[in-house]
Amino acid sequence: MSEIKIIITGTPGAGKTTAIAAISETPPVRTDTATTDELSEVKEQTTVAMDFGELTLEDDQKVFLYGTPGQRRFEFMWKILVQGGLGLIILVDCTREDPLADMKMYLENFSDFIAETGAVIGLVKRDMTDTPPLDEFYQALNQQGLMFPVFEVDVREQGDVALMIDALVSLLEYS
Repeated sequence: MSEIKIIITGTPGAGKTTAIAAISETPPVRTDTATTDELSEVKEQTTVAMDFGELTLEDDQKVFLYGTPGQRRFEFMWKILVQGGLGLIILVDCTREDPLADMKMYLENFSDFIAETGAVIGLVKRDMTDTPPLDEFYQALNQQGLMFPVFEVDVREQGDVALMIDALVSLLEYS
C-alpha cells in the first residue's frame, strides 16, 4: 500500500477543516483556537497549526490530508506542511472581496511546491454568488502560465471533496 500526502489551503473560512471532516475515514485532528483578531467577526474559531484526516482510495492508496491555517501570519506552517506533499488543493471563498486576488496569493505563496507537484482549485460558496465568472479563474491561471482544474464545490459534501482529490491524483499521475 502506498501513501500520499495532500495539502488543502485557502482563506480563513473557505472550508479546509470542513472538507477534511467531510471525507476523512477517521475523526479529524484539529488545532482550532478562539479567533482573536478581525476574523472573529466571521468565525469563532480558526486553525492555528493544521487539520489532519485520512482516507483510503480504491487502489488501497492511503491519502493523508493536511489543512493549513488560512491566515497569512501562519505562513511558516505552510512551509512545514508541504514537506513531502504530493499536491495542493486551494479553496477559494467566492464571497470574499476579491476571490481572484486570494487565489493568486496562494498560487504565489505555494509556487515552488506547485511547480514540483500540481494543484486543483475549489471554488466554494458559489451558491451565494456567481461572481467572478468561472472563466475568469481560468484566465487568471493562464496569465500565470498555469493550467489546473477548477471546480465549484460544496466542501460539506463528501463527493465534492472526493472529486478534487481524484482530480489532483489524476493530474499527478499523468504529469
